[in-house]
Amino acid sequence: MNKGNRAIIILAILIIASNGLFAQQEKLTSTSFQEDLENLMHEKNVPALGIGIIEDGVLRQVKVYGELKKHTPAPYNAIFNVASLSKPISTLLTLQLVSNGDWDLDEPLYHYWVDPDVKDDPTHKKLTTRHVLNHTTGFDNWRRMHASKKLTFNTQPGTKIKYSGEGFEYLRRAMERKFDTPIEVLVDSLVFKPYGMKDTRLLWGEDMHKVRYAEEHNKEGESYNLKKRTINACASDDVLTTIEDYCLFAINVMKGSGLTEEVHQDMLRLQAIANEKGGFGLGWYILKNFYDGEYAILHDGSDAGVKTKVILLPESKRGIVMFTNGDHGFDIIKKVEAEFFASGK
Repeated sequence: MNKGNRAIIILAILIIASNGLFAQQEKLTSTSFQEDLENLMHEKNVPALGIGIIEDGVLRQVKVYGELKKHTPAPYNAIFNVASLSKPISTLLTLQLVSNGDWDLDEPLYHYWVDPDVKDDPTHKKLTTRHVLNHTTGFDNWRRMHASKKLTFNTQPGTKIKYSGEGFEYLRRAMERKFDTPIEVLVDSLVFKPYGMKDTRLLWGEDMHKVRYAEEHNKEGESYNLKKRTINACASDDVLTTIEDYCLFAINVMKGSGLTEEVHQDMLRLQAIANEKGGFGLGWYILKNFYDGEYAILHDGSDAGVKTKVILLPESKRGIVMFTNGDHGFDIIKKVEAEFFASGK
């Protein structure tokens, strides 16, 4: 076989292989599907939608549709509040510290922090980071949801799944106390900078965010005009980021960048079983046999005017990230997700 024929065969093989990799992004960014999305966004009063597609561990496509607010087109690098998609970021910060030998998943958190609401309950001495990350703290999502309006152990740590933002805030206070460093500094040095997330912050900065921010909108399509978080960074909520940055984060999650292999596998191991379909690992919900025989790790976020979701398939290094800035955003996300996984078969 001469060199010319060999080159043609190699090129053909590469083209065939790439067809499968790009199937999803071609369908999701086709004119017909874009029109369907824009019609649904208009119907549901969701001004902006961001989609990021990861194939074979590489960011293949970023697409942002719609408007930041009325009469302001959303750019490629639009900044969204991603609500509880903040928790996987705090998880990776924690697991980096564990991998570095600076933190212990199973050390009781009372060594560094005790919330005043639970100081008289000896149960607080059982609470560990692992309980926080697999959502078995025993806390409500937020203390205001308890009849007493105080942080309360409803069950013993490690015995029952109960999704809790309070758990992540408890962990944040413990870490800040031990390292005498605010979480925004810790996460910037260990996650954002190493992962190349140049447009991601825990706190609002007027100069950076004002002109690119996807304002939160209610079900009628009106802006909430919410107060921005400029102090007291949160571990469980309100990270400000772009589709591209969060996809870079997701790629590094699947790679286990900055983590030891043992810690990475611990993150992906089912630890708190919800039902026969799956449960929590560390910081991520795990669904067995999610797609084409593969398991998935996923998380979503929901605040006023914010609906977001990320789904990752670590075995094939594929995934999709979806952000919206409207109360009906999950209706849009559901359509995108169904199309992405249908087109990949």
